[in-house]
Amino acid sequence: MNNNAQKNIIYSIILLLLVVIVYLYRQNKEGSEDLVASTTDAVGRMVIVGQTMGTNYRVVYLDPEGRNLKSAVDSLLIVFNQSLSTYISDSEISRFNQSDSLVFELPFFLPVLQSSKEVFEMTEGAFDPTVGPVVNLWGFGPGGPQLKDSVNITSILPKIGFEKITFDQQQARKLVSGMYLDFSAIAKGYGVDVVADYLESKGIDNFLVEIGGELVARGLNDKGELWKVGINNPEEMGSPNDLYSVVALENKGMATSGNYRNYYEVDGLKISHTIDPKTGRPVRHGLLSATVLADDCMTADAIATAMMVMGTEKAIALQESLKSFEIFLIFNDESGELTSFASEGLKPYLSFIHE
Repeated sequence: MNNNAQKNIIYSIILLLLVVIVYLYRQNKEGSEDLVASTTDAVGRMVIVGQTMGTNYRVVYLDPEGRNLKSAVDSLLIVFNQSLSTYISDSEISRFNQSDSLVFELPFFLPVLQSSKEVFEMTEGAFDPTVGPVVNLWGFGPGGPQLKDSVNITSILPKIGFEKITFDQQQARKLVSGMYLDFSAIAKGYGVDVVADYLESKGIDNFLVEIGGELVARGLNDKGELWKVGINNPEEMGSPNDLYSVVALENKGMATSGNYRNYYEVDGLKISHTIDPKTGRPVRHGLLSATVLADDCMTADAIATAMMVMGTEKAIALQESLKSFEIFLIFNDESGELTSFASEGLKPYLSFIHE
């Protein structure tokens, strides 16, 4: 048995033990009111909801046995966050940010690094998990909205660039001291995949997993149809329930990124939370919302973020050159009118609310 195989076995054992420990702790600590689940018919339609990563999750699955998997899902997500949450001071990613290297202990850090590298290279740096310090400089971090000057941006740009992070099967290292990793633009998607993998390991074939708007669908719903999910109308003051279109998901992950709500204004100028990693400055283009469908939600999440940096034309060109994922873009055209673009592979699964 080689070292990599031994390492994977150790990862699996550690993860299993952690999940069991957290599960037992939660069972002893929490009352039955936290176990939100329901079954409505003979096919065993179960719904569980909860909170994770600063947002809500919702899982709908068909299980004739009627198993309530909420505690197990919560436990799994707690371990997941212990690896990738920058809000946990002793998480793996926090420890990496506080030093120059990290030896992996949990099985989540390496896959997200691998996926990040793939999308970073695919998008020529438009997706970059090291851009967080510049995002904070522009006021989208804990300090709140504030316009920073170019001197601060220039001084921090040398510490931006995912190519300055190296890793292998055992550890990750920084080539430039003081770099900061933040997987907020990919972690929710990855968390969705992790929950989906868990459901499949329990023999569940039909489910819809959603964390903070990122989704994975497998199989069919309780009506025997593809799972259908909405894409929000990109209105600054619009309701989250105001939909622009609906997508039928056929065994895909789906993620949406947008600029239309997270911004602030200075002297009438809108400052977008989407920062171009190459310039360190907010993007200025007409793309309002990018929805990506891919085989896994982690990839869809990262590409959707990259497309909001790239803009409409480059996003369309990337999809048409690769064709390994589908996209739906909502944008303002040259005359300022709201319009949309759907890739050819997505069109059969798409219906419009607003024509």
